Amino acid sequence: MRDTRPAMPKTVTPELLRAWPLPEPSGSKRSRGQVLVVGGALRSPGAAMLAGRAALRVGAGRLTLAIGSSVAAAVAVALPESGVVPLPETSSGSLRGAGIRSASVDLAAADAVLLGPGLDDAEETARMLPRAARAADRDTVLVLDAYALGALAGHPRLAGSGPRILTPNTEEAGRLLGREVRNLDADTRELARRYRATVSCFGRIAAADGRLFTVGEGGPGLGTSGSGDALAGAITGLAARGADPVQAAVWGTYLHAAAGESLARQAGPLGFLASEIVDRLTAELTALS
Repeated sequence: MRDTRPAMPKTVTPELLRAWPLPEPSGSKRSRGQVLVVGGALRSPGAAMLAGRAALRVGAGRLTLAIGSSVAAAVAVALPESGVVPLPETSSGSLRGAGIRSASVDLAAADAVLLGPGLDDAEETARMLPRAARAADRDTVLVLDAYALGALAGHPRLAGSGPRILTPNTEEAGRLLGREVRNLDADTRELARRYRATVSCFGRIAAADGRLFTVGEGGPGLGTSGSGDALAGAITGLAARGADPVQAAVWGTYLHAAAGESLARQAGPLGFLASEIVDRLTAELTALS
């Protein structure tokens, strides 16, 4: 009789990652992958900036931020490593869903797209998500975070049929499931199956085929404003480099947790900033080479 029980989770260790190396980088910024981050409304442009910087810190080659027009000029100066696409805004400074067409060329060219950091209007995000999925190339990895996950909840087809990664916290995972999270291992697997996606949730990474990986939580200091943007950006950057969605999520989640542990040793268990998590990613990546 066939054993239908789910496979045992794999604990992610440096040894496991070294035996599962990332795609070899080359010198060209385009060959190391193009990242597009869609987010950064008037009230929270820093979320998109953190995510974009994280993508660069893990080796992505080229970064573009599609953000609110009212903050685009300031962000372009604050993050000179990035290109900027100004997007139309509502009267309150949220991004208009239909306005994503302004980034259609960048969506088509991107190797990985992160949608969510700094978005703050549920209805406009629900309008934006399917338009972004249609404009992206069929092989582009779509990473969904924050309000994009709320838009996806109960509507898996909104994200198209291409490869996708979801990065919910436990509250967002509950919305996606339509109930409270009861068992993190089983529920992360359920999310991956239901939404046909790779899912990184609170140190668990599940693939749609049932595989499950576990990563240390990284300490309480990771529970800080912008930390989730750093995680989503790191995963997106690795996907742009050519890692498949499961590898990108496993490596990115591990690097995020390792950065938290390193900062806790250096600065104390609480009080370090998401920008410091981002800046620590490169050292943690180098330590695995």
